[in-house]
Amino acid sequence: MSNMYQVAGHCFTVSGEKLCKAVCSIDGFAPFLVVGGDVLFSFVEGVDVPKIKQVCYEFAHEGVNGKFGRTENGFILVLEQPNEETFYLWHNEGEKEVLLYGNFSAGLCHFAMWIGLGLMLAPHNTIAIHGSCIVYHGKAVLFLGASGTGKSTHTRLWQENIKGAFLLNDDSPFLRVEDGKIWAYGSPWSGKTPCYKQERYELKSCVRLSQAQYNLMNKLPILQAYGAIHPSCPPAFAYDEALYDHISNFISNLLSSVPCYHLACLPDKDAAILSFKTIFTDEKM
Repeated sequence: MSNMYQVAGHCFTVSGEKLCKAVCSIDGFAPFLVVGGDVLFSFVEGVDVPKIKQVCYEFAHEGVNGKFGRTENGFILVLEQPNEETFYLWHNEGEKEVLLYGNFSAGLCHFAMWIGLGLMLAPHNTIAIHGSCIVYHGKAVLFLGASGTGKSTHTRLWQENIKGAFLLNDDSPFLRVEDGKIWAYGSPWSGKTPCYKQERYELKSCVRLSQAQYNLMNKLPILQAYGAIHPSCPPAFAYDEALYDHISNFISNLLSSVPCYHLACLPDKDAAILSFKTIFTDEKM
């Protein structure tokens, strides 16, 4: 049993009865199902889980304890829950398979495949970004910030107050460098807002949000722009030298062609209008 999907222009297969069943139960994957294409890599059911040699990153979220690190030959993700079978995802460098074993629940598979996809696409100038992405007149704008900052609120205000604006993804769009341009892609990971679109748009700008008692927007110089983008890249990848090189090179490519702003704002209509007018200076509402 095998299905093929395409995310950010890259095709991959999902193989194995348990894994395919878990992925098919996740609503976000259906729009990304494709019939044919050049397969870059495959998610497959595996055995003989390798031992973790070096823990690069640890986290805990909603009852799941996770570890991401190095094995003797590559990378591994370990997800543990009390009284549940442990879930493993690993990849041996130089191979075209990402292997999974253990508790094939939809929730664990959903998160693990985000890590696996990010792992395999990072060398191909493609990075998952934590943010909310809006589209206006064929151009994408990416709003960044820590959880709870107001990214989803701000993109909702765009949709409510700026005619023609629509949401591409509300949690983890993928960005890809293609022909010297940066493209924003929809993905199967959209947080609490179901928005799963097999679409891409050229990225016009990135905006780092922070809460304030006023609305003020400024363009960031390169070093500050790097600091605004970096926290929204996959955190686990920042602790491995090889993976971080891919992240760093991608951010450099991004900032060479896309402006980055900081928006200190209230959660109101005026903030959305300010960011719109700053980014789309020649457009009328």
